[in-house]
Amino acid sequence: MPAVEVSRARADRALELSPRVALRPEPFGALCYHYDTRRLVFLKDRDLVRVVETLRSHESLTATFDACAIADSRRTAFAQAVAALIESEVVRERADG
Repeated sequence: MPAVEVSRARADRALELSPRVALRPEPFGALCYHYDTRRLVFLKDRDLVRVVETLRSHESLTATFDACAIADSRRTAFAQAVAALIESEVVRERADG
């Protein structure tokens, strides 16, 4: 699988969990099930789960990181994870963003 690169423009866009995705909390983080693609995605970090759950409440990915108190040292990895979730259609750009 190719490496996913995150652009500054994407970090400034409004995102949300796709309405076609169910997020189920688990002890390790969460399971995401996409009803259209039937793909199951594991989120193995509780902070990442919190980011994904609260994307809709913030005007950008950067604002979501700020609200969730994600340390600067972790933001690149988290942004790459969110970019991969966008590619797998778990997260999408908001229409109002």
